[in-house]
Amino acid sequence: MWNLPAKTTFLRTGAIAFCAGAMLLGATDARALSEAEILNYKGADREKVLLEGARKEGTVTLYSGLTINQALRPLAEGFHKKYPGVKIEFWRGSSRKVVQKVLAELRSRNLVADVLEGSGLAESMVKAKAVVKFWTPGLAAINTDFHDKESQWVPSRFSYFGMAYNTKLIPPGSQPKTYADLLDPKWKGKIAWRVGSETGAELLVTVLRKSLGETKADAYFKALKDQGIISFSGSARTLVNRVVEGEYPIAVNIFMHHATISQKKGAPVAAQPLEPVPSVNGTLMIPRGVKHPHAAMLFVDYYLSKEGQQVLRKARYFPVRNDMKPRKELEPLVPALSGAKEMFVSPEIMFDERKKTQTMYKKYFR
Repeated sequence: MWNLPAKTTFLRTGAIAFCAGAMLLGATDARALSEAEILNYKGADREKVLLEGARKEGTVTLYSGLTINQALRPLAEGFHKKYPGVKIEFWRGSSRKVVQKVLAELRSRNLVADVLEGSGLAESMVKAKAVVKFWTPGLAAINTDFHDKESQWVPSRFSYFGMAYNTKLIPPGSQPKTYADLLDPKWKGKIAWRVGSETGAELLVTVLRKSLGETKADAYFKALKDQGIISFSGSARTLVNRVVEGEYPIAVNIFMHHATISQKKGAPVAAQPLEPVPSVNGTLMIPRGVKHPHAAMLFVDYYLSKEGQQVLRKARYFPVRNDMKPRKELEPLVPALSGAKEMFVSPEIMFDERKKTQTMYKKYFR
C-alpha cells in the first residue's frame, strides 16, 4: 500500500509478523503433495505445479462480497482467460452470509467453496477453525502491517467508509461534514445506515467508541437515536442506490467508492468523508477441507497479481499492492492520499470489539 501518514490510527492486536507455513523448495517429486504442502508450496515451479493440479481438479469456486457485474465477473473472466483449462464459479453474498453458508457446508460435510473473500469475514472464520494456513507470493507486494501473523488470511482489497448524500435534495456545500453535524435537528428522519453487517452500523459504532471513548460515544449514539436513524438491511450497493433515488437523503458508513462510481455516471449523489475515516481490509481465505487446493491457490495468486489487482482497480476498488494506487477519481477518498484522519480497523479488532459494540448498538437502535 502507499505510504501512510502519521495520523492514521491502526486498531489491531499483537505484533504483525510474516509467517509463511511450511517451506518447500525445488521441483516436486513423484509423490502426491498433501493439502498443506499444496497450500504452502514455494518451489520455483509453483505456477506449473498449481496449474497442472488445477486442470485435473477442473474447477474453483469463489464465495465473495464483491459486486458481481462490477468486479466478480471481470475477475472470473480474467482468470479463465489466463487459465482456460480451469473453470471458475462464484457466489456473491454479504460477509455474514458467507460465514453462515460455509459453516453450514462444513457441518454437512459438503463443502463447495474453495476460496472465500470479503470484509468483516476473517476473524469469524478463524475463531470457528474453519480456515487453514496458506502462502502466496502476492504477499511480497503488500505492506507487512496488513499481513496475518497466523497466515490464515491475506488482504484482498481496502475499503474506506463515509457518508453518501443526494445532491438534488442536499446541495453540495450544505451537507453534514462531521459526525457532530449529523445531530443537527434538520437531518432528523433523513439518515439511513446498513444493519446486519460488520462493515455497516457496527463498524461505525466501533470506530466512534475507540476514537471518542466509551462515555462520549454513548452520549453520541443516544443523540443519534433521537435523529430517527433508519435501519436498512439490504446490500451496501443497494443503500447507495436508494440515496440516488432520493428515498434516503443521507446514508452513513457506506463504501464511499460506490457513491463516487454512481456520481461519475451522472447520478445525483456524492461521497463525504467524516473523520476519522473508517477503513478495513478485505481478506482471502481457504476453507478447511478444500476440495480443489491447486485451483484455489492458482486463483489466490492471480487475484493478488498485478493483473488481478488491475481488474479490481479498473472496477474502482482499492488494490492492496504497494505498487498500485487507486484510480485518480478515488484518491480523495483515501486518507493516506488526502491528508484526512483515518482509523484502520483490523479483522482482529473488528471481532474482539464485537460484543461491546453490539451492546451499545442494541442499547439505542434495537
